[in-house]
Amino acid sequence: MARKNLLDIVGHEAAEEELPAGNSEPVLRDHRPLAGFSPPPRAAATGMSKTLGEITRQIERSEEFERQLTEGLAVVEIDPESVVSAFVRDRLEIDPKLGGLVEQIREHGQQVPILVRPYPKDRALYQIAYGHRRHAAAKLLGRKVKAVVRELTDDELVVSQGQENNVRADLSYIERCLFAARLEDGGFTRDIIMASLGVDKTNVSRMIALAHQIPAEVIFKIGAAPAVGRRRWSELADKLPAGNLSEEVFAILDDDHFRALSSDERFDAFLASMTSDQPRETTPWQRFDDALPVKFKRSGSGTTFVFSEKEAPGFDEFVKSRLSNLYAEYRKQTGD
Repeated sequence: MARKNLLDIVGHEAAEEELPAGNSEPVLRDHRPLAGFSPPPRAAATGMSKTLGEITRQIERSEEFERQLTEGLAVVEIDPESVVSAFVRDRLEIDPKLGGLVEQIREHGQQVPILVRPYPKDRALYQIAYGHRRHAAAKLLGRKVKAVVRELTDDELVVSQGQENNVRADLSYIERCLFAARLEDGGFTRDIIMASLGVDKTNVSRMIALAHQIPAEVIFKIGAAPAVGRRRWSELADKLPAGNLSEEVFAILDDDHFRALSSDERFDAFLASMTSDQPRETTPWQRFDDALPVKFKRSGSGTTFVFSEKEAPGFDEFVKSRLSNLYAEYRKQTGD
C-alpha cells in the first residue's frame, strides 16, 4: 500500500471518531467507504486506526533517521570489516597494542564515534575520515564500531581528517609533514592542505619541503618521534649527507639494538650518529661486553650510549640517577 493511502486511511478513521458537542457517543461524520473497502465494526476500525497510525509513525521515524544519517547527525554501529582506511595516510604506524585504548573500550565502551563516508568504489563499504585507532581497537575486540556516516567529497574528507587530528593533537610533527606532502602528491591544492592542517602557507611549504628533504626510509625507521619538533627534524635534515644514503647509514637504521629503542630514542641516537665531523666507524655500535645491555659509539664530538629497553627495562633511569656519584668518583680518581 502506498504511503499516501496509509495517511489517507488514518485521516479518514480519525474523522469517524470525532465527538460533536453534547453527544457522548462517537458518530460517523462521513460514511463514504473507500473503493473496494467495507467499513469494519467500530471497535475494529479503532484498532486499525492505531495500527496504521503506528506504521505511519515508523515510516516518519525511518525518514527522520535517514535524514540524520545523510546529514551526519546519527551514530550507527557498523561491522569494522566493512570499513576501509582513508586514501591519504596520516600515521606512520598504528601501535598494534594500541596502548590502553583497547582496555578502555572493553571496560567503558566506545565513547567517541569515528567519521566515515560511503566508500565511493563500493557503496556497501565505508571509508574512514578519522578514527583509525578506535576502528582498530573495535576490530581487535570483535565488536561493532560506532560511527557517524556522512557524504563527503575527497576535499571534505581530508580536511575533516586533518582537523580532527589537530584538535586531538594525535599526529607528531613529522607525521603532519608527511600528511601535507602526500596531500600535495595526491593533487590537493595548498588551500585544502592549509585548511586540513590549520597552518598558513609558509608553514605548509616548510612542512612539505622537510618531508621531501629527509628520505622516507629514514623517517619510517625512526618513527613518529612524538617528542621531536620542527627544529630538531630540520637539524637532522641538514646533517644528512646529500645524495643516496651510504651503507653506513643503513647499518645504523637496521641495527637490532637501534630498532629496539623507542621512536624518540631512535631519533636521538640517529641524530647523534649524524653529528660527528670525523669519519664514522664501520661498526656504528659496540657493546662493552655481552653481559651489559648497553651499546656505545664514539665520534669526533663525543660518545653516545644507548640502553636496551627490551633487555633491561628502566636500566637507563637507574644509571641516570647515579651519574652524579659516578662523576664524583671519576674526579676523585683523576685528581680533578
